[in-house]
Amino acid sequence: MAKSQITETIITDWISLHKEELFQIADYIFRHPELAYEETLSSRCLADFLKAQGFSVVDGTAGIPTAFTAEWGSETPVIGFLAEYDALAGLGHACGHNLLGTAVCAAACALKADMQTNRTCGTIRVYGCPAEEIMSGKIVMNKAGVFDDLDAAVTWHPFDRNRISNDIWQSQDIKNYTFRGVSAHASKSPEDGRSALDAAELMNIGVNYLREHVPQDVRMHYAYIDNNIPANVVPDYAKTNYFIRSASRSRTEDASRRVDDCARGAALMTGTTVDIELVKSCMEMKINRPLVEIFYKAMTQIPTPEYTKDELDFAAQISKKAELLNNGIYFFGLEPLEDAPVPISIGTDASEVSHTVPLITISAAAMCRGTPLHHWAAARQAGMSIGQKGMLYAARCMAQGTKLLMETPGSFDKIWEYHNTH
Repeated sequence: MAKSQITETIITDWISLHKEELFQIADYIFRHPELAYEETLSSRCLADFLKAQGFSVVDGTAGIPTAFTAEWGSETPVIGFLAEYDALAGLGHACGHNLLGTAVCAAACALKADMQTNRTCGTIRVYGCPAEEIMSGKIVMNKAGVFDDLDAAVTWHPFDRNRISNDIWQSQDIKNYTFRGVSAHASKSPEDGRSALDAAELMNIGVNYLREHVPQDVRMHYAYIDNNIPANVVPDYAKTNYFIRSASRSRTEDASRRVDDCARGAALMTGTTVDIELVKSCMEMKINRPLVEIFYKAMTQIPTPEYTKDELDFAAQISKKAELLNNGIYFFGLEPLEDAPVPISIGTDASEVSHTVPLITISAAAMCRGTPLHHWAAARQAGMSIGQKGMLYAARCMAQGTKLLMETPGSFDKIWEYHNTH
């Protein structure tokens, strides 16, 4: 039997042997959704699993209580697997991070089993990365240098399709705008007040007009942070949170400056002041074509999930209830690799890591076609067998892709040459 066939058998067998335990882990995290930097149970669950599988675990990576680093091996190459496990306020795991972290740990363990059997040199690290939903964890960890000695980094994300993520995830600025004015009785003496809320609303109007005059890929969206001031008081405080994004760092920075000007103009018009806080900032995703091609080759050798009648019926029901656009075709196989990177209108803090080391992201169908992320329909599927099947498929793809990378002569030189010149 060829070595690649042996490799695939060991990886597949390990995942198959442990699938019920993996389902329990994903279900536990799903049923205990925790927000950014509060993922105590979720991170402990994954760290304990890795420790039981022979990894050494250090908690508090980069000074973050809910981050961890698990390691096995002592030689090069050093491969980093990036796990996420935070949830969304009010939506739970509507981004499938209960599946994301579990599959990453499964891939690392399956690869470890293969390396032990074949006596392959190398080090596997699993990074427990909190607070992805607020674009924070990996940026903090990257600034602390925890990824600097990696030869490559590997992760995945649940989506509604199976493909290599040959995607330019967006560059982002996350900002808070805090307006301060003068309080007054809204009926008796409104002339004495200077409304911070008026300023925030005027800023948002300005940004809404600005949308016509920015490039097509720029996204600017905001939410009010409650000031708890009743309507009969002129508000002396108002705060908004903005996400400003594009597929290019330079375009993001230009749009971000113009949004700042809208805030300053609104403060001037209303006699208030504004404080501008840059909460987090990241680059766009840096695509590594040689790495993409290696992992795509591996994915072509792995069968995509098959679904039971009950699962297809569930997909049909949720498609109808959520008005998903899929024309009754709920799942496809592996999608072909595009000739060029694809800009997409979402972001991740993993993009920052891609500028430090070559990074690959796999997409796997953990929900039926047309299901949007950050949506209740995504959460429903992340908590049942449809999501779990996508999770196991992603684990196999990550493990087998990494093994192919390690077995291909000259592959690390090639991906680093590309990383350093593009």
